[in-house]
Amino acid sequence: MPPWLSHLGELPLRLAIDLVAMLLLVFGVYYRRYRDKELVTAAALFNVFIFAVLSVLSKVEFGIAAGFGLFAILAMFTLRSEPIGKTEITYFFGSVAIAVICAVQGTTPTFAAAASLLVLLGAWAIDHPRVLRSVDGVRLTLDKIDTHALSEPDTMRAELSRRLGVQVMSYQITALDYINDMARINVFYRKG
Repeated sequence: MPPWLSHLGELPLRLAIDLVAMLLLVFGVYYRRYRDKELVTAAALFNVFIFAVLSVLSKVEFGIAAGFGLFAILAMFTLRSEPIGKTEITYFFGSVAIAVICAVQGTTPTFAAAASLLVLLGAWAIDHPRVLRSVDGVRLTLDKIDTHALSEPDTMRAELSRRLGVQVMSYQITALDYINDMARINVFYRKG
């Protein structure tokens, strides 16, 4: 047996568990519910990248401080990129968590599969449309900045309800562009 092959050990099994769990999370749960191709691509690729990095690092001397440093690097990406919603960042973190669970040595593949299954079941059940069916969300770009957007949230909420024909529960301004007189907002609403 070649020396490089003897180092593989459980790696193919751990990779298979990781890929199956990640595919179920980002394609089977997230994409079916939200249809956000960009986040699915990013979450899937980050999963593969993190799995590869941690698989290598677990074969060398790697301390807890280095692990926290790795997550600090990931946190910096969120500071340098456009803001994403809480749901998106949660699924993204779930994909990274599955990679970490499956790549870190010291646990059995059975434990990695069970922990990944816990992540999957949690995402499926907690974000299930029947659990949270009363409120939906949509991202909008308004071609004019409403004067009530910041100063009178109740008036803005009523205006959005009138324009959209739904009961707007809340909204979140994600960008104001005074040069082009436009606003980007996330609207959370209840139908009927």
